[in-house]
Amino acid sequence: MNFNRFLFLLVIALFSITNIQAQSSNDTIQAPPKAFASGLLLGGYGEANYTRNFFSGNPFRYMRPESYKNDPSHGRFDLPHVVFFVGYEFGNGWRMNSEIEFEHGGMESAVEVEAEEGGEYEQEIERGGEVVLEQFWIEKTFSKALNIRAGHLIVPIGLTNGNHLPTQFLTVYRPEGESTILPCTWHETGISIWGRISDWCYELLLLPGLDSDLFGKDRWIGKASASPYEFKISNKYAGALRIDNYSVKGLRMGVSAYYGQSFANSIMPSYADKYKNVKGAVSIGSFDFEYNAHHWIARGYFDYGHLGDSQILSIYNRNLPKQSISPRTNIASDVLATGIEAGYDLFALTKKGQKQKFYLFGRYEYYDSMYKTAKDIQHEEWCGRQRVVGGINYYPLSDVVIKAEYSAGLLKSPFNNENSVSVGIAYAGFFTK
Repeated sequence: MNFNRFLFLLVIALFSITNIQAQSSNDTIQAPPKAFASGLLLGGYGEANYTRNFFSGNPFRYMRPESYKNDPSHGRFDLPHVVFFVGYEFGNGWRMNSEIEFEHGGMESAVEVEAEEGGEYEQEIERGGEVVLEQFWIEKTFSKALNIRAGHLIVPIGLTNGNHLPTQFLTVYRPEGESTILPCTWHETGISIWGRISDWCYELLLLPGLDSDLFGKDRWIGKASASPYEFKISNKYAGALRIDNYSVKGLRMGVSAYYGQSFANSIMPSYADKYKNVKGAVSIGSFDFEYNAHHWIARGYFDYGHLGDSQILSIYNRNLPKQSISPRTNIASDVLATGIEAGYDLFALTKKGQKQKFYLFGRYEYYDSMYKTAKDIQHEEWCGRQRVVGGINYYPLSDVVIKAEYSAGLLKSPFNNENSVSVGIAYAGFFTK
């Protein structure tokens, strides 16, 4: 039995479970969360940031680094994410949740200067529609250990995808390593089974496969979950699994994994005989943790990804038409990203600590979107870098945070380091109680 057929049969099985449990398990329905007590839940999160970059913004800076070593600094204001969500408790274990996201204050259409393509100006439609629908799902709760969710879901691979609110990381922007090699926030339309048993939480997801035409050297699969069409192509399927443990007070440890085929999952796939055995299988494994106790916050992750048939896909993508949505670049066979951050609440030493918090933090990351490449595929040294960050988080209220940081982006010689200063203000919370 091939992988796609197995996943199709799994879908049928999941819907069968839903029908059976709906008739026989009403007495085990979990009580709705406190936030749903009134039936309607309204909330959201948002960020407004400013950054001064002390390096060249020229798209040729990786091709001729010596020519841009002394370029002046440049600044940017940004609204990375502004999200509004609406949830509703229907009763009898049924609930709905939806999130609408505005990225960078725009409507998903942008003109970019592509470093990969020699500074060419490109107008890009990153996702079909005028705004991003980050989540829309309907869920049925049978018990604390069994919930089934269907619709547009967050794919909880790595640390950041499941913890992407601005109050869930200490840096001004989302962790750079995972945001580079993985879609972030990664959301797909599919079906999920999740629950909690004692100190263990699990989630199993069935999803559409990624589109290998959208893979690239600087982001690996980072842009591949988006669809520029009014639908998501699903010639191939994928599965994801996450398991978290809460045995130690204040500590969560988790592992997650993803597997799915990606080749010929585009709107105009090639069915030539020479590609009949090409699958473009994407495999990802991740470990992450979070500790929040004794006035300390510490988080860390390690992600490793592998792409099968990367040499063939690199050649295939480079030869796609110029009008294609593909970056048309080489693709790594293996990628890596790891990072850790820790902060201490200085206000815990004062009377202010009863209502306000002030974290002094540090962060280290290493990531490489071309960690390993197939034979005859050029390894781009500038894709591997370290990042060292120091900064503060001030919480005047539990739902509002003001952030500031200095970041040192350390690249391999002969490339120039990419240092910056950033400040931002953000919120995350519910408007109804």
